Amino acid sequence: MKKANFILKIYSITLTVILGFIFLSSFKPNNSNQKFEEITVERINIVEPDGKLNMVISNKIRQHPGMHDGIPLAVRERPAGIIFFNEEQDEIGGLAFYGNKESGGNNVFLSVDQYKNDQIMQLKQSSNKNGDNQYGLQLWERDKKLTPAVLQKTLDSLDKAGFYYQQKMDYLRKMNDGNPINEPRLFIGKKYNRETGLFIQDKSGNDRLRFYVDSNNSPKIEVLNENGEIINNILEN
Repeated sequence: MKKANFILKIYSITLTVILGFIFLSSFKPNNSNQKFEEITVERINIVEPDGKLNMVISNKIRQHPGMHDGIPLAVRERPAGIIFFNEEQDEIGGLAFYGNKESGGNNVFLSVDQYKNDQIMQLKQSSNKNGDNQYGLQLWERDKKLTPAVLQKTLDSLDKAGFYYQQKMDYLRKMNDGNPINEPRLFIGKKYNRETGLFIQDKSGNDRLRFYVDSNNSPKIEVLNENGEIINNILEN
């Protein structure tokens, strides 16, 4: 009987040690790669070992508002997609997409930001409510003094004051001593009006040179003045 009790005690102790090892092992950090056949999430943050953010993959609801000098911008509505950040924790570009029947279809944008500023290059495809499409490469020129943080704070205040788009642009230009803020400089692609070609703008965003085929399949090469008036239509001379 004593022998049986001894064996039972040894069995109990051994089983306790084994179960304890299994329990503690489940909390041990595992540095090996994990393989998943499928994962469903609303947002993924890609970070460096020191915690600095490199990239965010997110749905619309949980999308990152962007950062400047490591400080998040004010919460704002942004589409689903991917946002990239540099070592100084500035947003430097991303991939965004959205679309439905009400907006006219799909809208997809791959953007590259200027250092310490907003986007200066974008590969895009967009649709309007009439079902027309515009797609191509768009370039902008941005003033270096007006950072995303400054612009967003100012635009939020103007929105609350009821300013419409052109009033906001006029106000920003006045802030910038009359100089352009974020004017388009070049577009290569197809416009909503079905003109397809190369369109070059001046520093104020005005078309100055156009190489394109119009909606009637006629080729055009046009030189324009600052007021948008055609001063030379090369193919018609």
